[in-house]
Amino acid sequence: MTQRQFYDWQTAGGGGDVALLVQILEEREILWCMIGDLAVNHWAKEPIATADVDLVIATEEIDRCVAALVEAGFQSEHFALSINLKGKSKVSIQISTEDFYREFPTRSVPADVHGILMRVAALEDTLSGKIKVWSEKERRPSKRQKDLTDILRLTEAHPHLHELLPQEILKRLED
Repeated sequence: MTQRQFYDWQTAGGGGDVALLVQILEEREILWCMIGDLAVNHWAKEPIATADVDLVIATEEIDRCVAALVEAGFQSEHFALSINLKGKSKVSIQISTEDFYREFPTRSVPADVHGILMRVAALEDTLSGKIKVWSEKERRPSKRQKDLTDILRLTEAHPHLHELLPQEILKRLED
């Protein structure tokens, strides 16, 4: 079984939705990158299947991008800090509109994640994004624990990242 087949199996065809998303972004030459779990999967030693697809799009391109995705069959829902999209699979696509991520696409790198060619946030950006979401105390404890695990996965694969971790996270990782 290929990585893509496994991902499709885990997400009820999510690879097709992600591939279509990437195709639309690339054909329109939109500046973008994956953040969150897919970026972590690229940088960590072992990928974990996820139905969450988080990305950032150049601010000036968001409306054009969402219009193209809706035209391609995705359903969109707008929130204060994100635009969520749903295709035909179990994959949930979330475009972050937070200023924190604004520069991530300019530092992104090409990657093969789950057998799909895409752009992912740079290693340090991926880590800083995970630190940011872990630091949000209002997040569910299970989400925060997963964020901490993702931070650990990144630092295990790239030990030099330890020096970028806040004391609170270092203490938790020592426990």
